[in-house]
Amino acid sequence: MPSQVWRPDAMKLMIAVALAATLSTAQAQSPATSVPTPKQLSRLCDGCAWVQQVHTETRKGSGSGVGAVGGAVVGGLLGNRVGGGTGKKLATVGGAVAGGYAGNEVEKNAKKRTVWVVTLVNKDGSQRSTELGADPQLRAGDTVREKDGRLSRQ
Repeated sequence: MPSQVWRPDAMKLMIAVALAATLSTAQAQSPATSVPTPKQLSRLCDGCAWVQQVHTETRKGSGSGVGAVGGAVVGGLLGNRVGGGTGKKLATVGGAVAGGYAGNEVEKNAKKRTVWVVTLVNKDGSQRSTELGADPQLRAGDTVREKDGRLSRQ
């Protein structure tokens, strides 16, 4: 009898893991912004830009399939412990599918990374953003030049 009490709890645990894996939290930030005046833009050197905003964002990594396979195996095993007959088969398949999805999401979350998004205003007033893998040590209002994917303060 104790195994019958445990079975629903195992499914609840599997569902909770799947839900937790799919929920990602965004960093709540209100980055400083700087809006240049036309006069400030006209003073920019050719090829230079005004830093309007710098903020970080979290990017999920990509799944290699290892997490999905591992999750599917665990989910299938847990699903197999539930019910009997056709219900057991459905629970096994459902557990494998849910486990595969959850395992893939867990793997992607484990590989997440932080990127720095720098919003620039060009001399002509147009805007563009660039994404960097390391802190550029820039602030709103800085003047920069971009060369070979790198921003340097001017």
